[in-house]
Amino acid sequence: MDTKNQQSQIKRRDFLQKSAVFATSAIFLPFLNNSAFSASNPIKSKSSIPTVKLNNGLPMPLLGFGTYSLKDEICERSVAEAISVGYRLFDTATRYGNETFVGSGIKKSGINREELFITSKVWVDDSGYEKTKMAFETSLKKLGTDYLDLYLIHRPRGDFKGSWRMMEDLYKDGKIKAIGISNFTPAQYADLMSVAKIKPAVNQIETHAFFHEMDSYSDLKKNGVQMEAWAPFAEGRNGLFTNQTLADIGKKHNKSNAQVSLRWHYQRGVVAIPRTVQRVHMIENLNIFDFKLSESEMKAISALDLNKSQFPEWT
Repeated sequence: MDTKNQQSQIKRRDFLQKSAVFATSAIFLPFLNNSAFSASNPIKSKSSIPTVKLNNGLPMPLLGFGTYSLKDEICERSVAEAISVGYRLFDTATRYGNETFVGSGIKKSGINREELFITSKVWVDDSGYEKTKMAFETSLKKLGTDYLDLYLIHRPRGDFKGSWRMMEDLYKDGKIKAIGISNFTPAQYADLMSVAKIKPAVNQIETHAFFHEMDSYSDLKKNGVQMEAWAPFAEGRNGLFTNQTLADIGKKHNKSNAQVSLRWHYQRGVVAIPRTVQRVHMIENLNIFDFKLSESEMKAISALDLNKSQFPEWT
């Protein structure tokens, strides 16, 4: 890999590892000034991101934009800019505390709501039938929309079965286009299905080059539930952006470690939601559909699997 690419990937690794700090720092404001939304930078009229059909027939983009840890004006501007370069899937959650700013970014972009795929999640504190309804209505108000494309149970804690019953009702009422889960193991999925009348459309879990989650991958495939990756870059942990295997593969295709990682997710049929506040990386992350990883390259990435979470503080 040439020196320029190495420097770019190191900067990217440093950014993601420190994103919680930088997300509220003025250091990024030059990248996010008002010119980002000027006539010289119009919204792409049509997204070129491929979609996958969920088990209820709803098309979902296979590549989206994550907003975890993004706050305030940085979040608003990042969302608007991501829309301007072609993103249509946006992922947020009550727990993130940024739904208002995600909604403001969408409004600022000027895009039609119908062109977007918006996901939010109900947190553990709001689990249960009635509390989930209140949490959902609060999320709608903050996001400035009258429906969600996807609503997830954030964690299998508390009265998540009560939450699911309410989500089924909201789905039947047309308030949510698809309902799903997050961070559920195969056993927890089976437990939910013992009472569920509607099958989850999505399970959003930790998966990346160092944690392939093969048990969940196989189980979700078998059950027709779409797998979605949070932290598809492992937030740069374990040196993902400088990993030599990914770099060697990227060199063959003139792609970065990040692009190789996203292409790996895509070829496995996994939805990925990378996060960045830098326009150059937003665009870079979209440019993964003009190359293909070979079988041997996919196997080389398979060998990176450590079969353990890189986020022990979460698990």
